[in-house]
Amino acid sequence: MENDNKLIDPFGRSVDYVRVSVTDRCDLRCVYCMPKSHKAFQTPSHWLTVDELTRVIGAFTSLGTRRVRITGGEPLTRPEILDISKQLSSITALEDLSLSTNAVQLHKYAQPLREAGISRINVSLDTLSSSRFKTITQGKLDKVINGLLAAKKAGFDPIKINMVVMKGVNDDEIFDMVKFCIENGFALRFIETMPIGVNGREASEQYINLQTVKEKLAQHYNLIPDIMPGGGPARYVRIDGTDAKIGFITPISQHFCETCNRVRLTADGTLYMCLGQNHQFALRPLLRSGISDEGLQEAIIEAIKLKPEKHEFIEKPSQVVRFMSMTGG
Repeated sequence: MENDNKLIDPFGRSVDYVRVSVTDRCDLRCVYCMPKSHKAFQTPSHWLTVDELTRVIGAFTSLGTRRVRITGGEPLTRPEILDISKQLSSITALEDLSLSTNAVQLHKYAQPLREAGISRINVSLDTLSSSRFKTITQGKLDKVINGLLAAKKAGFDPIKINMVVMKGVNDDEIFDMVKFCIENGFALRFIETMPIGVNGREASEQYINLQTVKEKLAQHYNLIPDIMPGGGPARYVRIDGTDAKIGFITPISQHFCETCNRVRLTADGTLYMCLGQNHQFALRPLLRSGISDEGLQEAIIEAIKLKPEKHEFIEKPSQVVRFMSMTGG
């Protein structure tokens, strides 16, 4: 399809990817995302409705956006998740509709999500140890494994595993996770910790430069540069002699701000232009005051003008105090 993107930010970057949070709630409490004590959730009446979400994404696609990822919180806790998936997948200009999940409820949603039009699944999984999983997330590992198997049975391909690598927490499981993904046909993406939310200082202490992880892997495997479908920032390699692909998401050691192509829409209709900055634009008041489709498109164009050049995780590690669950993955 011809590139007709009208969303160009002040630094010449084409914004063609929206990550859509459908809820700020979650059925886990991952230490780097949502503290166990957190209870300041938005009321559901503040969430964009299914029709409002569809209007916003329709406006984005009219302006040239072609990729959408549904996120949360945990999107499978949103009661209307299947309706949302069906309506978004019915937008003809949308070429790629994917979903990020912790997979706790995926065992019952995998097949319906596939039928609703979700094309790809990303699953957060930081450890293969049941006890360690409990410590990191307050949840049960077997539910996630069952969800992954259900997604595989439903025909999702690729299935990407996202592992946040944390010093002294799970960095001893790197090779175990690689083996697990090879055996099950999953793609694996390692992610650097980011100083977001009240746990920003702890995240900085747990930070591991993924270049060192890549070097360790290269001592055991022949790594061949490769690519995978998706609009995200991961840089991929393939393990020679296998179909296994490993991605590295490096917002700190090798930031990808110069090629950033995405914005995030929160459950309450706020657009955030950068995960590591506070630039935002509220769409919900406009939607509920009767804005026209043309007006909505103009508002989105104005919002993109707020997109900053880069994050400042290193320069200002305590700048972003909102939780990851509030912004969306």
